[in-house]
Amino acid sequence: MNDAASQPGSWPKVLLTGAQMLFVAFGALVLVPLLTGLDPSVALFTAGVGTLVFHAVTRKTVPVFLASSFAFIAPIQGSIANFGIPATMGGLMASGLVYVLISQAVRLRGTGWLNRLLPAVVVGPVIMVIGLALAPVAVSMATGETSDTIGYGQAIFLSMASLLVTLVLAVFGRGLLRLIPIMGGIVTGYALSLIMGVVDFTPVHEAAWLALPSFTAPSFHWAAILFMIPVAIAPAVEHIGDMVAIGSVTRRNYLEKPGLHRTLLGDGLATTTAALFGGPPNTTYSEVTGAVTLTRAFNPNYMITAALLAIVLAFVAKLGALLQTIPGPVMGGIMTLLFGSIAVVGMNTLVRAGQSLTAPRNLVVVSLILVFGIGGMQFGGGQFTLQGVSLAALVGIVLNWVLPREKEGE
Repeated sequence: MNDAASQPGSWPKVLLTGAQMLFVAFGALVLVPLLTGLDPSVALFTAGVGTLVFHAVTRKTVPVFLASSFAFIAPIQGSIANFGIPATMGGLMASGLVYVLISQAVRLRGTGWLNRLLPAVVVGPVIMVIGLALAPVAVSMATGETSDTIGYGQAIFLSMASLLVTLVLAVFGRGLLRLIPIMGGIVTGYALSLIMGVVDFTPVHEAAWLALPSFTAPSFHWAAILFMIPVAIAPAVEHIGDMVAIGSVTRRNYLEKPGLHRTLLGDGLATTTAALFGGPPNTTYSEVTGAVTLTRAFNPNYMITAALLAIVLAFVAKLGALLQTIPGPVMGGIMTLLFGSIAVVGMNTLVRAGQSLTAPRNLVVVSLILVFGIGGMQFGGGQFTLQGVSLAALVGIVLNWVLPREKEGE
């Protein structure tokens, strides 16, 4: 990893790049608590603290940012309705401990079995699903479907202007400019939004300058714990794909160093810590991985800076409110590029493996992963529905395990 962007550089560069990573994660980070009835400021705080916990466990080796997990949205909604927020937090703490148990199993058995369990023919398309499954979200934001006050024409103009500035800076930028293409796109889109008069400053006027987030202490009830524990298994599988994805970007094998057992342990402790304060479970963010792909900002210090900014932002209510005024189409335009970048990383994983994708076995595995993951296939029902990336990963693992391997020369 000899890229100049892997070096921490000057403090202004570290601060700007860290802020950019937080900008990228912010929309999804606060969306989860808004959908589940939790406090967005608490989610900011626990994302920052969780990221710091992760980097402490992994010894600052993996350039990832952890924040609110979408996989837990439906279970949190169901649990809060049945058991209340404190009991739900107790269940989420237990879910984090499931990660810890899995990490110790990996530590005892090693990682050699991972190459057999997760070859490129499985990992590549799963990474593609991580990006492409989110594509409709980016497009709906870019076209104004998620905005009540911005029409289609205005939304397309804002999203495409933001996207254009981002890709121009990413491709043609030099020096510091090359490290802030996403921030450049956001600033441009926000400035245009101000000129067009589509920014609503009501949340900023109503917010205090400083405010303590509404922390909620967990309580422990067996029913809530048993309700939440099974949910942790699928995101744990997704975690492996995330580690391989960021490893593909930085050309490092994080399953070996710091080791999958350490990354899983860090993820689990981050989730347990988040629940301790009343925040949603943490997970590594694909959006930030996409930002790392674009900016080549490989040094974990950028993520630690983003985490510290998130913690500060949790207490500065007006700043948090100001960030929430960024129109959806501005973020949507940039997300189209970020999610596409993740898909390209998966495609590159397949290409570098050098295997024939038209060979019957590989064709079956890759095809079903992509269609199940992107097409919306689901198994189960209610709060225990298996779908999306988690379903795609499990289907790929099972098919790779049961289908006979082709002999050399076939």
